[in-house]
Amino acid sequence: MNGRYETIDCQRLLCPMPVIRVQDRVEQLHAGDLLTAICTDPGALQDIPAWCRINGHEVVETETRDGEYLITVRVGTG
Repeated sequence: MNGRYETIDCQRLLCPMPVIRVQDRVEQLHAGDLLTAICTDPGALQDIPAWCRINGHEVVETETRDGEYLITVRVGTG
């Protein structure tokens, strides 16, 4: 895989903060990089993918485990 892989801690944050944190971090990454957001707000499962669709990024994986929601985004050229 080319590019970086990073995680961002969005635990205990409520809407819209997980999306804002992801947006701020994606601005520092390059196309093709992967970013996994670790969230505890179930709304992030809809909010982050919606933000990705609007901004040209791709959700490559979502996972629910032990009350956490992991959302992995591939940074697009958007």
